[in-house]
Amino acid sequence: MSDVIDRAVSELNAKLDGGFDNTAKFVIEDEGTVFVDESGARAGDGDAEVTLTADAETFRQIINGDLDPTAAFMQGRLKVDGDMGAAMKLGAALG
Repeated sequence: MSDVIDRAVSELNAKLDGGFDNTAKFVIEDEGTVFVDESGARAGDGDAEVTLTADAETFRQIINGDLDPTAAFMQGRLKVDGDMGAAMKLGAALG
């Protein structure tokens, strides 16, 4: 598993703190996938209500609070496939 995925799991768990009750996965291009549900974030894949895809730098900026997920989506830096409501809840939980 990559260091990027390890850091992503750790940072997502710290930010979410059980505050997300849907299923989502982050596909970090050229690194791997992080799955998120009510139990938290973990490395891996699975069926999810929403899939968010970005490069590692965009993902890092979103997690650090330097880039708003909605702005990243509007700029084409973040792709969202699936339930937009779940994506919005996740964005708010990361907020």
